[in-house]
Amino acid sequence: MDRPVPSADTIRRFPLTSGVIPMSEHTYKMIELVGSSHTGIEEAVKNAVAEAAIDEKNLRWFEVLETRGHIEDGKIAHWQVRVKIGATLD
Repeated sequence: MDRPVPSADTIRRFPLTSGVIPMSEHTYKMIELVGSSHTGIEEAVKNAVAEAAIDEKNLRWFEVLETRGHIEDGKIAHWQVRVKIGATLD
């Protein structure tokens, strides 16, 4: 089983001792949304996160689960992304 490689920033902030990287002890709530945009994937993700931020506090991370688009007249009309968004619970 492959272990993830820590980033250089993580190594600087948490020097490895015994090969263990400290992890926070948060509990997360996860929601799933589909964001869309006429301009691109990144904007579709931003739209989904902005919508989630209206009702949810403490948003911490997102994961793109699926990307798709709509085609009209042989051209991309808009993008859709399905994202999972995590928020820490109070």
